[in-house]
Order: sequence, then C-alpha cells, then structure tokens
Amino acid sequence: MASQFDLFVIGGGSGGVRAARIAAAHGARVALAESDRIGGTCVIRGCVPKKMLAYGSHFAEDLRDARRFGWHVGECNFNWSTLTRNIFDDVARLEGLMTETLERSGVTLFSRHAEIAGPNSVRLADGSIVTASKILIATGARPQRLDIPGDELAITSNEAFHLDAVPSRITIVGGGYIANEFAGIFAQFGAKVTIICRSPNLLMAYDHSLRDRLLSISVGKGITVHISTTTTAFERAADGSILTHTGEHDPIAADVVLLAVGRAPNVEGLGLAEAGIACGVGGKIIVDDDYRTNIPSIFAIGDVTDRVQLTPVAILEGHAFADSQFGDCPRQVRYDCVPSAVFSNPPIAAVGLTEQQARDRFGEVAVHISDFRPLRNALAERAENAVYKMVCDAQTDRILGIHMIGPDAPEILQAAAISVTAGLTKAQFNDTVSIFPTMAEELVELG
Repeated sequence: MASQFDLFVIGGGSGGVRAARIAAAHGARVALAESDRIGGTCVIRGCVPKKMLAYGSHFAEDLRDARRFGWHVGECNFNWSTLTRNIFDDVARLEGLMTETLERSGVTLFSRHAEIAGPNSVRLADGSIVTASKILIATGARPQRLDIPGDELAITSNEAFHLDAVPSRITIVGGGYIANEFAGIFAQFGAKVTIICRSPNLLMAYDHSLRDRLLSISVGKGITVHISTTTTAFERAADGSILTHTGEHDPIAADVVLLAVGRAPNVEGLGLAEAGIACGVGGKIIVDDDYRTNIPSIFAIGDVTDRVQLTPVAILEGHAFADSQFGDCPRQVRYDCVPSAVFSNPPIAAVGLTEQQARDRFGEVAVHISDFRPLRNALAERAENAVYKMVCDAQTDRILGIHMIGPDAPEILQAAAISVTAGLTKAQFNDTVSIFPTMAEELVELG
C-alpha cells in the first residue's frame, strides 16, 4: 500500500519546520505533528523571548550612559508586565508566521502528539495511524532538573518568562550560557543575583580569556558568583523565601531559584524503544552523518540527537536533510567551526578552537589579543573593556579560532566566522582595510 506521505515530521520547532518546508518545496508530500505550539523552544520559550528580555535590560545601562552624552534623563521606572506582555505578543506573531509558512508550503499539520508506530508509520494521539516513506524526529530538548530534595521549589528557563514580577533576589544554579544570560538580565532589572556553579569556571566550553573577563565584569555589576559549589537541596523558609543549600556555603536565601543545569532530549512517549531506535547517553538519539538512525527510514535532527544543541544547527540540519532526501542534492553539516554566542552582559561570541584546544591539537600557535575600552564606554565613563582574541596555526598562519567579549560581539562575529570556515589566514585580515572608528576594526588590526 502506498504511503500517505513522503515525509512525516514529529516536532514543530525550528529544525522540524525548516525540514518540512524545504522537503515540500522539493515536491514531497509532507505532514508535521506538534502537540504544543509551532516554533518550539527557540521561538516560544527560548532564544527569541530571552533576547528580547536582554534588549529590555540593556536600557538600564543605556539610560545611565545617556547623561554622559548630553541627554537629560529624568526618573525612569521599569514595568516587567509591560515588557513580558509585548514579548508574548511578538512571540505569537512569529508563531503565526511560521504556521502560515508551513500551510502555504502545502504541509499537512496535526496539532496533536505523535509517536513512532513502525518503520513507516506514526500513531497520533487520537489513535489514528499515518504512514510515510520517511519519518523525521525533531522534538528538541527541555530544561533538566536536579534530583535533590526540594527540587520542585525551583523554576527553569521555561517559567522565567512568566514570573509576576522581577524578584528582589534570585539564585541561579548553573554556569552555562542560560545561567549567565539570565544573570545579566535580572541584575539589570534590579534583582540581587547569585550564581551557583559546580564547575571551577563559568562557561567551561569557552576560551579562558572570555570567561575570566565575564566573571570579572559580572562581579563588578554586583552579581555574586560561587564556583566549584555543589547544590544539595532547596528548602522553603518560614518567611517564604527559598534556601539553597550547598556543600560549601551557608544557605543562600532568594525569592526565586532558577535551574540552568543543562537540557534533556524530548524522547519520552515517542515509542523509540518499541521501534528499536538506538539512543546514547542521556537518551539522545544516535544518528549518522545523514541524520539516519539505525532504522533506515527514520531520521532525527536537532537537540534530540547527539550533536550540537543550537537552533541554527538544527535549522541547517533540517535543510540538509530535506535537500539530501528529497532534493537530489546530498549535503552534510560541518560541526568543526560552529559559531556561538552568549547574550550575557556584555555578550560573548566565539568560533573555532580555543587557545588551549589549539595548543593541544597543533602544538605551536600564534595568539593575537586586543584588550580595549570601546569608544562608547570611554565617554560613558564605564570601566568595562572588550577582549578580541585570534588563535592561529603558527606554521601556516591559518585562523583556528576567534573569540570576543564586548558590545555587539555576536553581530560582529557572524561575518568573521566565515574566515574560520573558509580557512583564511591572519595575513588576509592584515590586508583588509579597517572601518574607523568601530569596534570591529580591532579584528583586522590585531598585533
């Protein structure tokens, strides 16, 4: 019997939507099932609304700086409800646009849960069975929790957007990008922020020059940071506050505790074990270079797999999958030079190898650093320096990594990341005329 669809996508996040749309553009009959909202974590409860919160928090410093630029700024009051309401409205707008795009592309949408019923079949929540030549799992991931007493007292990044007000005190457990982003946001909104990080450093995956600078600046902004600290329990105090117990410090009191301790793949209820689909550490689905699982007709992309958990990576994987399987244009995603950003305060951006990774792999490397105060910070009398760092192979001059912390670092790095992907050299940067006066010019004038 012929399949009802050429492709059935389970999951309506960024990767699943891209795969469905591109496959349909190639002429495939495509269906997509999403039990929650089209857009997934990134659009609905992740990067997009969090970036909007970050934009909102920046006005705290911008308004203070404006006085040094000649602006008379009177008393300013911040309203959390106004910001979050506007964010939710824009998120709904984006969700509508993504849904319209799928419908215009001819994708059949099922607003219900779906699970694998066989190599070429999917069971929907109403019990009906849909058949497809190929099945793509793109269900993403969710915030992890801690298996410790009182865990239910803490919230995750999912709930952070729905707080009634900015808490006076917030404890953030974790040291990765989500922890540091929310720390910067809530600190600028006036909260007393404490970070509890079990690792010896914040942002362990990033170059030491960036994470050390962020730690210094964060502390200078009033954020308390406890590193090499293990969270053992949460407890509700008599006054209603939440006490965070650790093995190294006295209990830390806060009005809200936010967990930012990693993300777990959404694999529950998908029927993976029954279908015989192989999973690895933490339940992540194992796929090959073409995103195929051990079942030839079933594929997976994005955060549910054992690859890089970043939205742009999931989108690129979805596009590559659709081109390869339905567009007669086989291609694969490179993971050796994926750029990334932390929208902390100030933001971090990086691509390629850190200095230590480069030394471990190549031995002799050339490191070029610029530690400077941006012109805007200088006039605003803000003692906050940026750091730009380029790591090169000492033998070939090829750029192995670029690392930045400072205003607009992610915006600047996006173009600079092309140089690492293309294998350009430091000499080619030297030959490029700078745009003066800009922060970006530091990249082509590194000593």
